Amino acid sequence: MLPPGRVDIKPLDGRAVTQADSVLRASSTDLPAPLVPLYRFSMSANRRDVLKTGAAIVGMAMVPRLVHAAAEATNESGAATLPSVRKGDMLYRPLGRTGVQVSAIGLGGHHIGRIFDEKDSITLIRSAIDRGITFMDNCWDYHDGVSEERMGKALRDGYRDKVFLMTKIDGRTKAAAAKQIDESLSRLQTDRVDLMQHHEVIRFEDPDRIFAAGGAQEAVLEAQRAGKVRFIGFTGHKDPLVHMRMLEVAAAHKTRFDAVQMPLNVMDAHFRSFEHLVLPRLVQEEIAVLGMKSMADGLILKSGVAQPFECLRYALSLPTAVVITGIDNPSVLDQAVEVARNFTPLTPPERTALLARTATAAASGSYELFKTANRFDATAKHPEWLG
Repeated sequence: MLPPGRVDIKPLDGRAVTQADSVLRASSTDLPAPLVPLYRFSMSANRRDVLKTGAAIVGMAMVPRLVHAAAEATNESGAATLPSVRKGDMLYRPLGRTGVQVSAIGLGGHHIGRIFDEKDSITLIRSAIDRGITFMDNCWDYHDGVSEERMGKALRDGYRDKVFLMTKIDGRTKAAAAKQIDESLSRLQTDRVDLMQHHEVIRFEDPDRIFAAGGAQEAVLEAQRAGKVRFIGFTGHKDPLVHMRMLEVAAAHKTRFDAVQMPLNVMDAHFRSFEHLVLPRLVQEEIAVLGMKSMADGLILKSGVAQPFECLRYALSLPTAVVITGIDNPSVLDQAVEVARNFTPLTPPERTALLARTATAAASGSYELFKTANRFDATAKHPEWLG
């Protein structure tokens, strides 16, 4: 949630963008009434004129408060846990409007590449599948392709048929995206992925590049028509307003994504919140919600205000189709399966108490560094991946 008085966001490229500037890029249907005229004006004016007009209409100091109020208004919107089917120790949920059912726990691909021994990683992937986890997460850039290669080997011997396989690409041009799609398919040893996602949509210009003539979306749609891709989505971790911008640009191109991946955790609710600003829109449009960073790569645990089972339970209690979590050893796998086995949604009093406990630690975003720093931004370190 945006705290009153916060006026600067630091996007990937280091530009200081005011909250007013960011708000203009969100959907007018999701803004407080006083900001709707400002948003509409922004659609036909340049950035400098918009900022001047924004200051005249609402005053720069008011903008954070208005965004804060909008977040509060949607706090409980669409927050019901998705219906689940229990099979053995695992829960399964509908993936948006796709007609597919997936495990509520997803296996994070980045952690697979962190395991020192390849045989151990393959054994762990197969063990996760044997225990009911069907959603496999990966990305073209994870560990320079090692994560996809290991998953491809693990999915031999009939395991590919047991899973819903997702990977992501970084390319923003058609040529770069097409090349990465084919490389991912080769590494994963498959002729089709179930879900292909535009990765790291973290800059306000990313949606425009993806949907431009000769942009990445053209490559993904061609891959879909060729049978290489079933469903299409996007991911991002930087700011919910960038997600809203992506949804708006997609809608302008008559596109409704099948899935959207974003951070959902016990601290996100307090700081630049995807839960408050993006989640209701996804639920309304029947777009599958893929939760990630439930523990912020362990940073939330270091705060001392929440335990792993609480983090997973919180994310699973939202209308998430799947919560993707990093699993790099058998004990962490045991932990994830145990949470699914014993899962009951948080009651309103439990949710209130947990959020009250995390509020102070979450207020500045210091435990959600994927929002406030660039250490999680792979495409910042490798802009050549964008094309």
